[in-house]
Amino acid sequence: MTKLLLSIHVLASILVVGPIAVAASLFPRYARLAGEDGRSSGAAALLHRICSGYAVVGVAVPVFGLATGAQLGVLTDIWLIVSIVLTTIAAAILALAILPGQERMIETTEAGAAGADTARIAARLAGLTGVFNLLWAVVVVLMIVRPGSTTGA
Repeated sequence: MTKLLLSIHVLASILVVGPIAVAASLFPRYARLAGEDGRSSGAAALLHRICSGYAVVGVAVPVFGLATGAQLGVLTDIWLIVSIVLTTIAAAILALAILPGQERMIETTEAGAAGADTARIAARLAGLTGVFNLLWAVVVVLMIVRPGSTTGA
């Protein structure tokens, strides 16, 4: 059972978090271009739909991660607790800042209010996305290295 849960957890991480990371990283560029030329608005809207849709499915990653941790008996290990905290922070950044920021930027570009406001929102989104991606990179390292773990890593 542990191998199945771990496999689902890893696959969900790759197939869900990966597309969010890529789409969120590309979004500011295409949304900024949409504000300048109006032709990239479809790409920006698609990238936002990818981020928001995959965010819903992304709940599977921590659910299967916690189930795997419970099976391995490592729920109280510090590396897992830190990973859970970082995952929660990343999810909060996505849900409370990145997705609303993308919506705001789409609305701004559709209203034709390009310029400084669009550039400011795009820069903020790029920074938030960088933090989101960095948090996931740290979680991946913690999952591989598992400092202090007694599970043999």
